[in-house]
Amino acid sequence: MYAAKSNAILAAGLFLGLAGVPAMAQDTATRTETAAPGKSVRILIASNLKDDCKPGAMPEIRISTSPKNGSLITKTGSVTTPSSHKCPNKKTAATGVFYQSKDGFTGTDEVVVEVKKADGKTTTQTINITVGGSATKGGDDTKKGSTDL
Repeated sequence: MYAAKSNAILAAGLFLGLAGVPAMAQDTATRTETAAPGKSVRILIASNLKDDCKPGAMPEIRISTSPKNGSLITKTGSVTTPSSHKCPNKKTAATGVFYQSKDGFTGTDEVVVEVKKADGKTTTQTINITVGGSATKGGDDTKKGSTDL
C-alpha cells in the first residue's frame, strides 16, 4: 500500500511539475497573397538564418492544408535579405513555397504551412490566396512572380 501511495504522489508531482513548463512557442499568422490565374507566385520564403543572424539548419516546411484549386511546389536556393530585415543584406540559403492555380480558376484558395526555423521555433501560416486579374501589388514582385527565389 505504501508503494501505491508513493507512486500516486510521484505521478501527481510529475504532472504538476510538467504543468508549469511552457510548451515550445508556436506562432500563428494569417495573411493574404494575390496570384494571376495559372501563373506561379511565391507565397512563402524561409531562410536558414538563426536569431543571431548566423546560418543554421534549413527550415523544415510542412503543408498542413493543401490548396483546393491549385498546386504547390517548394524550391531551395539562396536569397539576399532585404535592408529592412533584422539581418540586413545577408546572402543566405532559403526555401520558397510557390502556388499556381488551376488553369482558368479565379476566386480564393487557402493554404496552411508550418515552418520550423533554424532556431527551432515553429510558425503556422494560413495564407489566403486571391486568384484573378494581373495579381500585382506594391513592392518587389519581380521575384515573387517567378520560380526563382
